[in-house]
Amino acid sequence: MATLTEIATLEEKYTELCKKHGILPNTAVLSAFFEAEVKKSRNQRCIMNLYVDRVKYDDYHPLLELCNEINTSEVQGIDLFVRSSCPLEDHYALSLIRSVNQKLRVVHLHDSFGKNFWRDVFFQGLSCKVLNVRSMHFHKLNIVGEFTQLHTLILDKNRIVGFGEDCFSCMPKLTYLSMCDTLVSDLWTSAAALLKLPSLKELRFQIWISCSDSSPLISQSSPSSSTRDDKNTFIESDPPIEADIWDVVEQMDPSLPVEETLHSMDFSYKIPEQDDLDSSISVSSELNGEVLTREKVRRGKMPYQPKDVSPVESFTRQFGNVGLKYISSKASPICSEKHYRMYMINSLPKLQVLDNLAIRKSDRDRAFETYSANFEDLPYKRKKESVVRVLEKRETRSSKGISQNSYKRSLCAAKMGSSASPLLHSLPFLSSRIHQEDDNSRLSPRQFEYHPLDPSLMVFGTLDGEVVVLNHESGKIVRYIPSHGSQSTILGLCWLKMYPSMVIAGSANGSLKLYDIQKASSTVTTSSHATSSGSVTFDEFDQLTSVHANSTDQLFLASGYSRDVALYDIGRGTRLQVFANMHQEHINVVKFSNHSPFLFATSSFDKDVKLWDLRQEPSRPCYTASSTKGNVMVCFSPDDRYLLASAVDNEVRQLLTVDGRLHLNFEIVPRVSSMNYTRSYYMNGNDYIISGSCDENVIRVCCAQTGRRLRDVTLEGNGSDFSMMFVQSLRGDPFRDFNMSVLAAYTRSSSVSEIVKVNLLASRDSTEEQSHGLCSYPSNSMGVPTMALSSGIFSTTFLCVDTTPFRSSLLSPSSLRFSPHHPANLRMVRAVTSATAASSDPTTTTKTREPRGIMKPRPVSPEMQDVVGVPEIPRTQALKRIWAYIKEHDLQDPQNKRDIICDEKLKKIFQGKERVGFLEIAKLIGPHFL
Repeated sequence: MATLTEIATLEEKYTELCKKHGILPNTAVLSAFFEAEVKKSRNQRCIMNLYVDRVKYDDYHPLLELCNEINTSEVQGIDLFVRSSCPLEDHYALSLIRSVNQKLRVVHLHDSFGKNFWRDVFFQGLSCKVLNVRSMHFHKLNIVGEFTQLHTLILDKNRIVGFGEDCFSCMPKLTYLSMCDTLVSDLWTSAAALLKLPSLKELRFQIWISCSDSSPLISQSSPSSSTRDDKNTFIESDPPIEADIWDVVEQMDPSLPVEETLHSMDFSYKIPEQDDLDSSISVSSELNGEVLTREKVRRGKMPYQPKDVSPVESFTRQFGNVGLKYISSKASPICSEKHYRMYMINSLPKLQVLDNLAIRKSDRDRAFETYSANFEDLPYKRKKESVVRVLEKRETRSSKGISQNSYKRSLCAAKMGSSASPLLHSLPFLSSRIHQEDDNSRLSPRQFEYHPLDPSLMVFGTLDGEVVVLNHESGKIVRYIPSHGSQSTILGLCWLKMYPSMVIAGSANGSLKLYDIQKASSTVTTSSHATSSGSVTFDEFDQLTSVHANSTDQLFLASGYSRDVALYDIGRGTRLQVFANMHQEHINVVKFSNHSPFLFATSSFDKDVKLWDLRQEPSRPCYTASSTKGNVMVCFSPDDRYLLASAVDNEVRQLLTVDGRLHLNFEIVPRVSSMNYTRSYYMNGNDYIISGSCDENVIRVCCAQTGRRLRDVTLEGNGSDFSMMFVQSLRGDPFRDFNMSVLAAYTRSSSVSEIVKVNLLASRDSTEEQSHGLCSYPSNSMGVPTMALSSGIFSTTFLCVDTTPFRSSLLSPSSLRFSPHHPANLRMVRAVTSATAASSDPTTTTKTREPRGIMKPRPVSPEMQDVVGVPEIPRTQALKRIWAYIKEHDLQDPQNKRDIICDEKLKKIFQGKERVGFLEIAKLIGPHFL
């Protein structure tokens, strides 16, 4: 057996190597030798602490040769630390770390290195047992290298948002993982990544801290009782324990061997050695200080007020008549997800400790029950069907045998089960520039709709008033209609189903046009001559927000920033009537039924959703269903059985169309934001709903029959915009199961909105489509091309429809069976028909597009300047600054946060009002934009 080199001999060799290279020995290295000698004299383990950030370039070569000698010395381990900016270049520092090889024990790294350094580390791996990384700016973590000896991984205080497909795939011994104070928020992708760790025992996304205000409880619940609310707070009870209060604390937080649990509040490194299971190395003085503070709290010597603690996130564990209160510290966003703890416990069966709290058998039992009641691990996995559905199958004799749809659903489940991270792809808008040399003339979509019959087409309207027909499979623009006159954002779009070359477009300035895309230009151009003979102009509807045609393509409705709804005759090109005062506040969305040409629904910020029938007196709705917040939108299910109502801040409810009764409340956790506008639509027919909000970058997929959550999809921007996207609009693909498109906008005004296609059945990291784009989506969800739905056939057929009979009268006003006595709040409006659109100057020159629409800075009045602080500002930024001013001066009514108590500055811009509602602000500031 070879003799190990003594530490003193090793130090002498280092001195000789320094003389050989003509430099003085590094004091940090000499200090490491001295500490190792001291430990040896005390019969402690000989561990050298080497601070790489104190190593200069001249010290590199002697130290590199020394590390080769350390492997045959009596030094038992090397701990490497980089706590600040490192003088060494990245490749020198990495080669120094790897030269230690088998003696490498702990590596503590601060983000003072470039991305190439981290890619090398994560793709090649390290031989260390503990890795602690701080302040790393990688949004997506993808550690795929060989970390075969890694036992503890600490990723606290990093800007990690998600995980790569193969992350954690080569860490067979990883037992402890901490990701506190990160940006991780997705339960599904996180659990899928963590399942690759076969030895994982302890996981932390937050720290539960025991407070000193524990006190005996008045009542004692039964041992099996357990309650839990929506914010991950819960009260548990165990059999009574005859013990002093501090004995109970000791039982809750014991000092046990590493293999059993870690309950200490610091992030100590636990290295499982044969001769020392309790060895630990503390790497954070701040956290050690927290340990000492907590110890004093436990002994009742001082109250505990930790930093970074959310007062809402708390729970109490009850032991007999003693209740111990715990509060959350350094929590990642994932901890705020509903049923987070139960989801993780059920998804990770080998986990023993979550967030420094031991997982008991009762926790696992409750986790299974909670998971089964609130989540679907695979699509279409349901315990039971409704009685109506069973009777329907019996009557139609569809219950015998296995239908083709069953195989289709099974294949969907298999595909989704193998793709934890759905495929996301931004449409490229090929040939979307007016001139190749004009790099700033990009199209910026604001609203979009799938074609009702052709699976390859969609139409979108832009912030500049353009209408674009796009082949979303190839990304190529098929037809282009430029804006006319003043550039105004397209907010309403609707295809006609029976005349598939016709589309209705409504602008924010009230303009309403019917376009024949057959006659539109096939190239992007500024000239409107090509479309002047293919459009019909209707009477304007001021401040328009939505349009929708009925099932027979005879009528369409328009709503906007008012309490009125206008009804139009498409065949005649006339406005038939305006229904006034249908709601108490403005009507954001109006939708016709999918099958009845007379039924329509309206949603308003007065918190009401109403169903109307054109055959009855329009002053009286069929029924009214109320929400607790203002309604952003409403839509019918494809079979018209349900109404899906979406209110502010994630309040999504499904109502029965027949009488408006509540069928399902999807119970999505709110963000406590009055500006978090939520939009929801159906996907896969009536099977699932998709929901997203303008303050979040997450799309939630829920079962429309049970309300259980199937999946969350996190939108990912490019580069620094990774977590800055929010949902502006979304639609389920009517031809492909588990496919959708999302209109995603960035918070920065200089960024252009994108249409992002989402495929839940494909993986973003393991598909060829990721690098080559979605060149050819299948025409159905199973990937089997359907000849009848060939996009080439439909694109040709739909764009060549003869629209001559379309202009004939399809419906006369007399066929609408209104009440003979028109109520006072209804007024007939003389229609003005225009056969062609207003012509624009064909010589219009191309100009570089600055920020436009609501993003364009506009001059404001002196009164507005006093509040927002600048002479020019976009409308969106003005609203944000006004809200910031209101919150800074505490001007919200304490009794009703929706009301603003105006000070002298606000009175000047709010027409002298003493109080205003938050929904009035956008309208009241309009006159102050000059």
